[in-house]
Order: sequence, then structure tokens, then C-alpha cells
Amino acid sequence: MSDDDVIADVYAGCFRRLVVQLYAVTGDLSEAQEAVQEAFTRALAAPRRFAGLDNPEAWLRRVAVNVARSRHRRRRVLDGLLRRTWSPPVVADSAPEHLALLAALRRLPDGQRHALALHYLVDLPVEEVARTLGLSVGTVKSRLSRGRQALALLLSPADTVDAVASRRRADVRS
Repeated sequence: MSDDDVIADVYAGCFRRLVVQLYAVTGDLSEAQEAVQEAFTRALAAPRRFAGLDNPEAWLRRVAVNVARSRHRRRRVLDGLLRRTWSPPVVADSAPEHLALLAALRRLPDGQRHALALHYLVDLPVEEVARTLGLSVGTVKSRLSRGRQALALLLSPADTVDAVASRRRADVRS
């Protein structure tokens, strides 16, 4: 059996059990899952050593608990720093139109939302949006176009949405 097979077998056999155990330790399911994943990542970094362990599950548990404890300590330090230096965030425009725009943006696919936010809200040129997202300029332009169309539908009154849909159906037929 290869080292990778050993890790795969251990993962299949004890991942859930380890997450439940770490959930009891951390009180946070996401934190527990991340700590266990980090433990498996460390096992994957040295598969031969991991495959030679007498009790790989105990090793994973110890690593996951240490990861969770380290994260907790770092979070406590950060929280202390934030309490000393934090000031309340400046609330963006709370006008109903702005709130409607943000709600509509959240309904868009990630790619469209990221492109629209960077281009229109952060005011980056298309080329910079492409570099930031690691995409081609053409892909960004496409996402901007599709995102604008989707926003128009989401932000339009119902009668306008019906009119746009009717025009689309007419365009498809011709």
C-alpha cells in the first residue's frame, strides 16, 4: 500500500470522528473542520513519515488540537489589538437605492460581482480588474456586460422586467 493510500484510508476512516472531537474542543464547527484539514495537509507534506506512525489518528488529533489552540491564541491577540485601535467603520451610503444595489450584487455570480465591484465601486480600469482577478481583459469585459444586464433585471420595477423579458423573447424569435 502506497503512502498516499494510507493517508486516503485514514482520511476516510477518521475525518468525521476527528471533526466531532475538535468541535467539542473549539465549539465552532468551521474551526474544527479547518483544524482537521490543516492536520491532514501536514500529513500530506510528509507522507512517508505519516505512513510509518503507529497511531496516525492520534497524531492527527494532536496536530489539529495544536492548530486550533494556535489559532485561538492568535485571534485573542488580534482581538486585543483591535479593541485598542478599532474605531467604528464608516457606514456607506444607507440610501435605499444603495442598499438595493448591494443586495442585488449579492445575488450575482461571484465572477460578475467581483468584476462589477472592482470596476464600478473601486473605480479600477478594466485592465487592472483583469490583473487583480487573474483573468483576461475580454473575460472581465464579458463579466461586466453580463453583470450589468443581470443588475438591470434585479433593480428594475416588475413592469420593466416584464418588458425586458418580452424584448428578449422577441429577439430570440427573430
